[in-house]
Amino acid sequence: MRVLIVEDHIDVASVIEAALLDERFETEVCHNGRTGLERALDASYDVMILDIMLPDVSGHYVLKEIRKAGLTTPVLFLTARDSVEDRVIGLDYGADDYLTKPFDVAELLARVRALSRRKGSIFQEDQIAYRRIRMSPQAHDAFVDKNPLHLTVKEYELLEYFLVNAEQILTRQQIFYRVWGFNSDSGSAVVDVYVHYVRKKLALYGCDDYVQTVRGVGFMLKES
Repeated sequence: MRVLIVEDHIDVASVIEAALLDERFETEVCHNGRTGLERALDASYDVMILDIMLPDVSGHYVLKEIRKAGLTTPVLFLTARDSVEDRVIGLDYGADDYLTKPFDVAELLARVRALSRRKGSIFQEDQIAYRRIRMSPQAHDAFVDKNPLHLTVKEYELLEYFLVNAEQILTRQQIFYRVWGFNSDSGSAVVDVYVHYVRKKLALYGCDDYVQTVRGVGFMLKES
């Protein structure tokens, strides 16, 4: 899971990042709204933690812009504002959840885990599943029914990203940034190569058509 943290208080951001890293989330931290907006628009995240009171543009502005761009990334507003009116405004702007400061780290983690549960996927305590495909993140195993897929590291990360975002269209750029990272020397064509590899392994058990090509856009995990 990949989380974008947009928080101008460095100590608070550090606490959040450390807690998420302990939970094996991947994190990226921004300390102002404009940078946070750029990162949110340029990459793909499973959850965004967004402070409202930022030094340049507000969290409300950031959220409006990413929703205007069509991004459905779940957003948790984190703020010192605790009035009912502030909560209503945040939710009306498109926030998925709202947590006030000071906050309990355990509650923050629980809310992030809840937001990471996407439509189409089933999250259990130790696995992610979609139809016949099941993955165990802790063991780094993947199966169709009870048959192991024997995936390489990148194949596993690719299939995991598909499962987390099941029945949602993912662009090649989103997939590339999520699996290979911003600083990778590989070109975006590597996405098509690894989609082929994953399909080939799923084909052994009749599930290769789960990974559908969306012409001119990217791919989507969806049962035909």
